[in-house]
Amino acid sequence: MKITRSSEKLKVCNKAGVILKPESPEIKENFLEIKKYFESHNIEVQLEKRSASMIGEEGLSLEKLCKEVDFLVSVGGDGTLLSVVRNSFKFNLPILGIHMGTLGFLTDIVYEEFPKFLCDLKSDNYRIDNRMLVECHVNDKCFVAFNDIVISRKTVSSMIKIKAKIDGNYFNNYYGDGVIISTPTGSTAYNLSVGGPVVYPLTEAFIITPVAPHSLTQRPLVMPADIEIEFKITDEQGAVLLIDGQDTYEVENGTVIKVTIAQKKAKLIHRTKRNFFEVLNEKLGWGN
Repeated sequence: MKITRSSEKLKVCNKAGVILKPESPEIKENFLEIKKYFESHNIEVQLEKRSASMIGEEGLSLEKLCKEVDFLVSVGGDGTLLSVVRNSFKFNLPILGIHMGTLGFLTDIVYEEFPKFLCDLKSDNYRIDNRMLVECHVNDKCFVAFNDIVISRKTVSSMIKIKAKIDGNYFNNYYGDGVIISTPTGSTAYNLSVGGPVVYPLTEAFIITPVAPHSLTQRPLVMPADIEIEFKITDEQGAVLLIDGQDTYEVENGTVIKVTIAQKKAKLIHRTKRNFFEVLNEKLGWGN
């Protein structure tokens, strides 16, 4: 395991590509304000096509948007940012998350603070965190996850059997409701709710957490990120594969699911003073 810190800055800061929270036309006025602030700092704003259609504006396809802008802006919450990270993965663009509610685990710029942060952005008073992602290979398909990959039972009335290997060597048999393979960023998501450990988000490591295991000896594990983890479904009913809790795929009995660290990182733009432990204190109520 290791921690990756970066002194990286935006090479150019002339064009921003904005993606809005889906099915939220009520944030149109917020977008127009954000656009106005960007333009007041000589930053051109382009809107993603689906977001544009939602609020009656013109926009570009995500692929074209990513090719034309210098960085992306996610307006919504942590779920919106998760989706933006995965869908723009191959372009490796820095992403700024603006939260429309309270502070998020991923989006630390709340809407009301955006004008001040924009001044910091223009004066290079910010940081870019490089966060680990995981790749999941199933048959001839490859999926990328920012938070977690979950292998789950198909029906609530039965458990699932999963055989696990690490670097080709037999490791464990899981029998229960499923298994979570989490990144450090995702350690505060589903992993946390089932008793998994909180891991510092700039760490490079896998967290393997069983969900409601049949045996009390099955415990969460934190593993180095340079290994390949293989899960084989050994259950006649097959299983359900969930990517970041947003995309769902059914897999059959005998299917092998291989998980490795992704070669590219998620680049998140944050305030210089962002402190992960303060976020934990606020979100989890530690010390209260």
